[in-house]
Amino acid sequence: MNSATLPSPAIPEKPDLPTTRQPAGRLLVLGSTSPYRRELLQRLQIPFEVAAPEVDETPLPHETPDALARRLALAKARTVARDFPQSVVIGSDQVADLNGLALGKPGNHERAVTQLRQMRGQTVIFQTAVAVVCLESGFEQTALAAVRVKFRKLDDAEIENYLRAEQPYDCAGSAKSEGLGIALLESIDSDDPTALVGLPLIRTCKMIQAAGIAVLANRRTAP
Repeated sequence: MNSATLPSPAIPEKPDLPTTRQPAGRLLVLGSTSPYRRELLQRLQIPFEVAAPEVDETPLPHETPDALARRLALAKARTVARDFPQSVVIGSDQVADLNGLALGKPGNHERAVTQLRQMRGQTVIFQTAVAVVCLESGFEQTALAAVRVKFRKLDDAEIENYLRAEQPYDCAGSAKSEGLGIALLESIDSDDPTALVGLPLIRTCKMIQAAGIAVLANRRTAP
């Protein structure tokens, strides 16, 4: 799930990487099986493939939520890029940061109840990282979009009713802001509004453009 007053969390993009134009026909690959990221990427109206990244998402000892999101996004992109070395591969990951405590996907109802009880009345920073990799060209960039979210002071009945209705067990922080989960929130602050759903498209557009994918290329219109 950023703030106008929140310092920009984006990882500085590597200045030594040239903005290159790759050969026509470079394939775009989304290294994720998330239906939410797939739906977001479809907004760009660019053909792309989807591949599942095989990555261990276990946090490292003392790893901060933002560092975890960055590491996993890059690991996913690199892993999928090995199977698509000529393609531009996108990897992404999201971790909810509750006062330094990393909250990932709950996986089941009981853990989702625990997460929402922890977050009620609190401000949570949803750290959404994106990485773009092309092995053939040597291109690699990462960025982080942080979204600051204030949760309402929910009672147990509201939490239970929400979870039974939407079952967001595959979402970091146990809430879908694009759905009924918006009713759990008091405010959202972000400079990249799609980041909360799972893929920061403003940053993604900039990075895939630098990797050689023309986002606003000439397109044929229907006769």
